[in-house]
Amino acid sequence: MAIIYGYNCDMKVSVADAKNQLPKLIRAAEQGQRVTICRHGKPVVDLIRSVAGKRKKPRLGTLRGRVIVHDPDWWKPMAHEEVDEMFGTGK
Repeated sequence: MAIIYGYNCDMKVSVADAKNQLPKLIRAAEQGQRVTICRHGKPVVDLIRSVAGKRKKPRLGTLRGRVIVHDPDWWKPMAHEEVDEMFGTGK
């Protein structure tokens, strides 16, 4: 059985009622109402609205000046002679 004391006051709910009315209790918590779930008349858990964490904006350019490109043509395919020279395979 849910016990509501009034506007902006705590709502106390038994575990059995909380199982049956969870979406309703979540909506109440989202609206700023504190919901206390009790077991055998003793408070066990409080449902309160959570605050979303702030997302940090990505910082672009943090690796500028730290990346060294030794060969600007690294992406071009190698000639057969260069592959043979690198791996020491001879014909």
